Amino acid sequence: MNDLPVYRLLISALSIFFCVSVSAVEVTDLYQDILVVEDKSRDTRLDASRKALLNVLVKVSGNKSADENRVAKQRTKDISDYMLKFEYDERIPGELKLLVKFEARKIDALIKELNLPLWGMQRPLVAIWLGIEDNRQRELVTQESYPQLEQLIYDKASRRGLPVVVPLLDLQDRRLVGVPEVWGNFSEPVEEASKRYSAERSITARMYQEFNSDNWVLDWRFTNDEMFESNRIIGYRQQIVAQMIDDLAQGLAGEYAIDPNAYYEQRTANLTLKGTDNFVDIELAKRRLLNLSVVTQAVIIRKTPDSVEFKLDHTGTVNDLKKALGLDNAFKDYVDPRAFYHIVDKQSLEYQWVEN
Repeated sequence: MNDLPVYRLLISALSIFFCVSVSAVEVTDLYQDILVVEDKSRDTRLDASRKALLNVLVKVSGNKSADENRVAKQRTKDISDYMLKFEYDERIPGELKLLVKFEARKIDALIKELNLPLWGMQRPLVAIWLGIEDNRQRELVTQESYPQLEQLIYDKASRRGLPVVVPLLDLQDRRLVGVPEVWGNFSEPVEEASKRYSAERSITARMYQEFNSDNWVLDWRFTNDEMFESNRIIGYRQQIVAQMIDDLAQGLAGEYAIDPNAYYEQRTANLTLKGTDNFVDIELAKRRLLNLSVVTQAVIIRKTPDSVEFKLDHTGTVNDLKKALGLDNAFKDYVDPRAFYHIVDKQSLEYQWVEN
């Protein structure tokens, strides 16, 4: 539905030529959707546009049931109130696609009206390491080994607005990770290999067929399994892979999405940033802060030889602000080197600048 092969190629190129520590990806197509349509008639376009609106609500909220909301379905009757533009794509012979773009401000307002969560454009990139046992042979999913499953992962993740990467499994990857590491969820080598792709999170999954059954079993979990238990899904092969992506997106949305009512309430907070050695660092830090989805303004209010203090205007709660900061590796919780113990203060906004 999107230029997914190009997206894969871009991530692959970046992983080969750069080892950049970037935790979050800005998802720029949250407020649009592409659907295959039969023709260019008005009725077909309206039906597809209404479906597109519901799909966008799922992407923006992170809630997989948003398209089943009764009020949301009623709002699709006024589809023109939300649409920004539409256009057709006929680049593939014999296939007609409709691209529908919506006004972000109006979609966000609708999210608030429906009391759904609001998940910003900055989202964690997830590396997906999936092993399959088929005919007593175990293999890892790649574009070469299981192209249809790999494409399904990208398609489903795109529908949920979730940035993912399926590792290349080339010689560089295989020096660290093979089937045993993925099958056994050996976190350390998998997380080390995932750094190549600048992944904020990584999961391992294993899929195998039930004995004397047409059903498949898929077990998956985060490698840094601090918040999520191991998950098991049973069903047909493509169905359970798609459900894994749904469950993954739902879990991350629960972690990063914010209360839409809080989103519209402007708040202020002071953030102290250590390690800004010069004016260039300060300007870069200010730009990074303004790129956070919850920050609306950043003003320098104090400068010392080893730190700078910003006054931030932000939406949501302090916790929402901290979650947004946690998605950017340029900002790390400050640890006082003189302190015997490091006590984490959930309300503290004291960070170390680690921009390379």
